[in-house]
Amino acid sequence: MARGALVDPAWVHRHRNDPKVKLIEIAGMGQEEMQAYKAGHVPGAACWKWKEMLWDSHARDFPSPEEFARRCGAAGIGNDTTVVFYGEGVQFGIYAWWTFRYCGHSKVKVLDGARYRWAAEGRPLVTEEPPPAAPVEYRPVKRKEKMRIHRDRVLRALGTEGLVILDGRSPEEYRGERVGGPGGPDVGAVRYGRIPGAKHLYFEELLDANKAFKPESEIRALVESRGATPDTDVITYCRMSHRATVLYFMLTELLGYRKVRVYDGSWTEWGNLVGVPIER
Repeated sequence: MARGALVDPAWVHRHRNDPKVKLIEIAGMGQEEMQAYKAGHVPGAACWKWKEMLWDSHARDFPSPEEFARRCGAAGIGNDTTVVFYGEGVQFGIYAWWTFRYCGHSKVKVLDGARYRWAAEGRPLVTEEPPPAAPVEYRPVKRKEKMRIHRDRVLRALGTEGLVILDGRSPEEYRGERVGGPGGPDVGAVRYGRIPGAKHLYFEELLDANKAFKPESEIRALVESRGATPDTDVITYCRMSHRATVLYFMLTELLGYRKVRVYDGSWTEWGNLVGVPIER
């Protein structure tokens, strides 16, 4: 089944031999040696380290259109290739989806529940890696800047009527008790707290025990309880924007919201800026 950009394990299995579909696991933080991938991955999946493939090599930014095209072409991805991502952790697969959409690649999907739902359905995880893809041509395309918002515009927007800012971090980070994510070192910003007026919606609340998205009715209730409706302007953020993209995906792909932007600087930028307000 496909639900917009969200596909289930059966969809991936049906397309396992489709040359126009590329399945990619994203190795997130704590997966520098691609441990989870090497221990067992969805059959046919290649593996990318998130920062090497999704960030600029020098600036804290995304690849330029020309560099994005070069990386895609080298990975065997053309403009008409459907790319399906999943991640370890799951937010990194959705971050890759968001990055591809932002960089102008429209044919991109997310495997619901990543390896967790796949395994829960009794499907095998394998250690065999696919052969390297043959390079193809990729034509540079324009970024979709409307998906993103920068710090100065966030600052100007504070207190605007009809705006909801959603914080996808853990409760401890939202309360100002930590700046690092759960289970990791408490580093990343010099100040603790949240963007003033932000409503808390921890990304894990959207997922079930198999890391798949909960039913739409449950998700909609969670979102509307934070004051966000389809006609609301929404900004999502977290620590480095990985979890923020889960909120973006949920709002745009599952609920049909259209006025959503990711503040990708998130707390590692806001919590280090001079002269901006915080709330605790």
